[in-house]
Amino acid sequence: MSLFTPQPALPPRLELSGITKAYPGVVANSDVSLSVQAGEIHAVLGENGAGKSTLMKIIYGAVKPDAGSIRMNGQEVAVHNPNEARALGISMVYQHFSLFETLSVAENVWLGLGKHLSLAEVSTQIMQTTQAYGLQLDPARPVHTLGVGERQRVEIVRALMTHPKLLILDEPTSVLTPQAVENLFVTLRQLASEGCSILYISHKLHEIRSLCTACTVLRAGKVTGVCDPAQESNASLSRLMIGSEPPALAPRHKRAGAVLLDVNRLSLTSTEQFGIDLANVSLQVRAGEVVGIAGVSGSGQKELLYALSGEDTRSAPGRVLVNGVDVGGHSPLKRRALGLHFVPEERLGRGAVPQLALSRNLMLTRNEAVGRGGWLQAQVLQGQAENIIARFKVKCGGPQALARSLSGGNLQKFIMGREIDADPKLLIVSQPTWGVDVGAAAQIRGALLQLAEQGCAVLVVSEELDELFEICDQLYVMAKGQLSPMLARTQASTELVGQWMSGLWDQHAPLDRSAA
Repeated sequence: MSLFTPQPALPPRLELSGITKAYPGVVANSDVSLSVQAGEIHAVLGENGAGKSTLMKIIYGAVKPDAGSIRMNGQEVAVHNPNEARALGISMVYQHFSLFETLSVAENVWLGLGKHLSLAEVSTQIMQTTQAYGLQLDPARPVHTLGVGERQRVEIVRALMTHPKLLILDEPTSVLTPQAVENLFVTLRQLASEGCSILYISHKLHEIRSLCTACTVLRAGKVTGVCDPAQESNASLSRLMIGSEPPALAPRHKRAGAVLLDVNRLSLTSTEQFGIDLANVSLQVRAGEVVGIAGVSGSGQKELLYALSGEDTRSAPGRVLVNGVDVGGHSPLKRRALGLHFVPEERLGRGAVPQLALSRNLMLTRNEAVGRGGWLQAQVLQGQAENIIARFKVKCGGPQALARSLSGGNLQKFIMGREIDADPKLLIVSQPTWGVDVGAAAQIRGALLQLAEQGCAVLVVSEELDELFEICDQLYVMAKGQLSPMLARTQASTELVGQWMSGLWDQHAPLDRSAA
């Protein structure tokens, strides 16, 4: 007779049963069931518009389901709002940030922690958390002075400081550098070892295979499979997610032509208290080539892009030339007349007006539908929007769908499509594939390469090194408001670029691989 009494199995940390949520014209979630164990890092995988973000918002209490039940640790719960979710130990990092721009980092974090701590205590804890997890942040900085990558760090730190039992991460690494991603993964594995359950949404298949111990796949709002991602390949995960492998990029023969963007020793003092001053920035982009700029968020990319796009017109004469024309004092409208089109890193608010229809958002940078006397030709605008939606496979309710109603990835596809479809001579893009699925990312990168084939000069600012390595002919690295020497793609490596991100290009010269 055995004296050992087996312990009953613990219930799942989170269990969803039959979750359904419909919006006018679309079913976001249809009879979704999902189970996450304590200490498990569980991926939720699906193409843009598959219903991932809606499902996470239901768990977090930001969206109410039409049907279905939620259990935490075996007990059925009704989560009516994020406050109730946090009380249950659920914390979430949104893909679209939920930060107050006029408040400081510490004040934003303080809002989510209750009133038992003083602001000074919160600032101290932020410093301790950032040092422990390698997420550099200044608690005193106003959020409006931060780049996208820095804002993502604020969201992550805020979530970590609630000591969650279930942590939901929606595209947490979309604008983080490889070094920051590795630091984050160490943090997540440590949290999981301490019993925290993690729901992880990402379109980066290699991340899911490296980090996650389970994976639920959604397609068109329905669960289509559950797997162990470590036992899958990128190709098999892609087939589960989108039904096929992403198309390979077509080979391209570089035919560099005339210099269409010439930046010559550009120096600018930032107008923001915590901004980065630009110091002697020089670069060239020729017709028919793709040039990339890598760097940690907040290294001066925002200030440089403002100066190039025309949002900042303080450049001294002769510092910024587009097709030989000095545009330092030109507005964005005058620069577009010269063929310069621009995609900002912030989708909502700068790339698109949230409360306007997609067709009306075309008017931000396109004027083909403006007729004589300034009259708007509605049919032309409608057709233009329909073409972009079809070409870039944007999942939405049609040209009249509001920008804010689209998932982040689908809005990104529309904004990129709007500017690529304009047939620009010079296209400047920040974070071109932020938050889009593998199929859409391949399509966007292919479209950028096709533009270059047609003679367009393309400048890409991205924090995703694999993307830059895949499409660029040459690279620069930005650090502390300065730009590195030009680096040929054949000389670039993750290790070298990572070192240059600290501004150490004088100490770490690239190896000449051409002699090998």
